[in-house]
Amino acid sequence: MLGTIVNCAAIILGGALGLVLKGGLSKKISDTIMNGLALCIVYIGISGALKRDNDLVVIICMALGALIGELFDIDKLLQRLGDSIEARFKGGSNKISEGFVSASLIYCVGAMAIMGSLQSGLTGNHEILYSKSIIDGVSAIIFASSLGLGVMLSSISVLLYQGLITLCASSLKTLLVGSVVANMTAVGSLLILALGLNMLKITKIKVANLLPAIFLPIIYELIRLVF
Repeated sequence: MLGTIVNCAAIILGGALGLVLKGGLSKKISDTIMNGLALCIVYIGISGALKRDNDLVVIICMALGALIGELFDIDKLLQRLGDSIEARFKGGSNKISEGFVSASLIYCVGAMAIMGSLQSGLTGNHEILYSKSIIDGVSAIIFASSLGLGVMLSSISVLLYQGLITLCASSLKTLLVGSVVANMTAVGSLLILALGLNMLKITKIKVANLLPAIFLPIIYELIRLVF
């Protein structure tokens, strides 16, 4: 859990610095930096998506994941959670909900979050999560300067999400073979790509409703082993 704790601390510190700088950065500068980060996120998404093991499995997982996500409407649930948090901070930033949901998705979805947490749980090596902490901390400064307190609160999502993967990694060790991890990474990277496109205002994809797709390669492997 050390890697995840360090990651959360980096987001909180970066977010706090961003709040201090809030107003110090002009909208023009903030928008340009955010667009630059969005392009980096698109690049990371494309790079990770190419590391798949089986195209058909990735496609099926995305389709089924979308179905599950829409049935539960995860996007709406996250939005409600963000809105409820925003309601507790009346008089503050009116972007708390947006910051919480956006930052939670950016920090939780993707190859580094999944691979880093798995590596941490299976081997005790936190190198990937340490690298992710640097990236998240720097981006938190920019995000918090424009989206406010919600960015810092997203550290709770990171703690729960990455912590759960880390704790469950040892019990899933027999299922997490190379092909499964590769397909999970590819699906997660496609969601990162979608986030980047949303940030660039090219698309309006409900990325949260695709989140179940990340874990479906594990189900596929389990079915394959049984049958």
